[in-house]
Amino acid sequence: MKTARKFDFYVLLFFMLAFMGWLWEGGIYLITEQKWVNRGVYLGPYLPIYGAGGLLLWFLLHKLYRRKLHTFLLSALICSVLEYGTSVFMEWKWGLRWWDYTGYFMNLNGRICLLGAVCFGLGGMLLNCYLLPCYMKLYHRITPGWRLSLCAVFLTVFILDITYCAVNPHMGRDIAW
Repeated sequence: MKTARKFDFYVLLFFMLAFMGWLWEGGIYLITEQKWVNRGVYLGPYLPIYGAGGLLLWFLLHKLYRRKLHTFLLSALICSVLEYGTSVFMEWKWGLRWWDYTGYFMNLNGRICLLGAVCFGLGGMLLNCYLLPCYMKLYHRITPGWRLSLCAVFLTVFILDITYCAVNPHMGRDIAW
């Protein structure tokens, strides 16, 4: 019989992946521009597109964790579609582009490109085949009370951030093109 995952499993996974995405994006900018920039639309240390993308990959691909090539290819496709759609939505909502791949090889309207798809494929493969099994072990080591407390704190801060940024999105220097 299959055990259903608890809500806190997904909430904590979302925030872990959103935080890792924030570190990844900030790290790339730190290496390429020699300065740290919060690349997100929100003020907090998270990029929800990475949390949402990671959850989507979990739901769609977790049974393929032993099939690395399939996971790579499907991750590249799924994340590219998600990135394209997010780019369109954010430009429509706020009139800005948070990224632009126009000069990159095999880009589609500057919203996605081949290099990004390959990075997402590798990231999805690492996530699904290696990171998620480690996350599950760590998740089960934390007591249910602590998990729920963490969820309450993370969700409260996130909701406050979303509420504030819906009116005043974080558009600091260097985050948008």
